[in-house]
Amino acid sequence: MKTPVFICTGFLDSGKTTLVKDTLMNQDWIAPGLTLLILCEEGEEEYSQEYLDSREITLLKIEEFQQLNSSFFKNCEKNYHPAQVVIEYNGMWKLMDLLSLKYPRTWELQGVYSTVNGMTLDMYLKNMRNMLIEQLTESELVVVNRCPEGTDRSGFRRALKVQNPMAQLIFEGTDGRIIQPSEEDLPYDVKGDKIHIAPEDFGIWYVDAFDHPELYLHKEVEFVAQAFRPKGMKENMFVPVRKIMTCCADDLRFYGYPCKADQPIEFKKGDWLKIRARFEYEQAVSFGNEQPVLYLIDMEPVEKPEEDIVYLM
Repeated sequence: MKTPVFICTGFLDSGKTTLVKDTLMNQDWIAPGLTLLILCEEGEEEYSQEYLDSREITLLKIEEFQQLNSSFFKNCEKNYHPAQVVIEYNGMWKLMDLLSLKYPRTWELQGVYSTVNGMTLDMYLKNMRNMLIEQLTESELVVVNRCPEGTDRSGFRRALKVQNPMAQLIFEGTDGRIIQPSEEDLPYDVKGDKIHIAPEDFGIWYVDAFDHPELYLHKEVEFVAQAFRPKGMKENMFVPVRKIMTCCADDLRFYGYPCKADQPIEFKKGDWLKIRARFEYEQAVSFGNEQPVLYLIDMEPVEKPEEDIVYLM
């Protein structure tokens, strides 16, 4: 029988302990029996002995990352035989270092959950952006808590989603209540049947279309992009792409959605085009998950934008 392992990560005082106590440990999938809690960082919120005893939790404290190794985990399994393992990780340590460690063969990673303090979010994005995004790339759930009025929710959402589009992202206000997303967060109007996307907003649209396809379904979208056809793609399809900076200057990638037509689409690789297309949500090929798919209405050559790199902030 497998022993599930849950990882909670985030910077100091971002709310990791609160997430473990109020959310994770209250889920139906937490099995009866001993929970082994490996604490790698102590913040303002603490685990009282009364709480640990009431939940049948054994707490182990870790001071340095080097203590986390295969021998340590092997001894944990041998000495405690936990029903599940929760690792409250130090946000200043690289998450990939933890994920790459060798665990007992009966242990199985079940989820990575992350917390971000909304009061310091803007500072982290400006000064520690790469480190912040790195710890969130494997997260299934990201909770941005204590968000004051004016928090750049859309900017952070774009920065995260282009790296980890499958993550569930939740914003909470200073009162602890969930903030519902709004169309007003977008820099273009999605209320009409035709949506014009400015060249600098391609990255915003790309991320939002993946996350909220219902806002664009059956509508006409217009944008500027470069023409690209992956090897093996049919002649009546291509991918209009833009170069997006995902987290830093060293991490530039091309992103776009497949575009179809009734006839072969002719272009030279790298041509800049103004695209008008109908937005749908379906399988792009004969296999795979559903995703945004474009149906070409018209395209025409245009000049390269002054800035060919799309910045998400």
